[in-house]
Amino acid sequence: MFSKSRINEPGPKAEAEKPKAPETPMTKPSMDFTPSAPKGKAGASVLSSDLTVVGNLRTTGDIQVEGTVEGDIRAHLLTVGESATIRGEIVADDIVVNGRVIGRVRGLKVRLTSTARVEGDIIHKTIAIESGAHFEGSVQRQEDPLANGRSPVGAVRLDTPAAAGDAE
Repeated sequence: MFSKSRINEPGPKAEAEKPKAPETPMTKPSMDFTPSAPKGKAGASVLSSDLTVVGNLRTTGDIQVEGTVEGDIRAHLLTVGESATIRGEIVADDIVVNGRVIGRVRGLKVRLTSTARVEGDIIHKTIAIESGAHFEGSVQRQEDPLANGRSPVGAVRLDTPAAAGDAE
């Protein structure tokens, strides 16, 4: 009833396949390692929701926290997941907070999403706070917030459920 079409059939093979060497337990494993991502372009390190870290974290790469960190974090890009809690100072070029941070936040670009809960001061170059975010602390703009580790002088104090007059 049905016939096979010749359109999808492979053409003649250019060269015969080489026979594979049989694998034996005595064969040495290859020491060649090819990373899955190019150098310098590795993905974010993820701390899962069932993980608790006590201590400081420092990287030039990206970190996504879904669990609990009791210590300071320094990274290029830091993403705080909705289920995450960080107790300590976080410093990064880009910071996205979806969960809870108890401590100072210093970043070039800081974004608090609607699920964010931040208790501490924020020092930033640019900031975005979505409606529904909870923020208690002071906020200060600095041209280079990563270079200054001291307490902000002349900071504005916000003790509202959402920033800049937005209501929850």
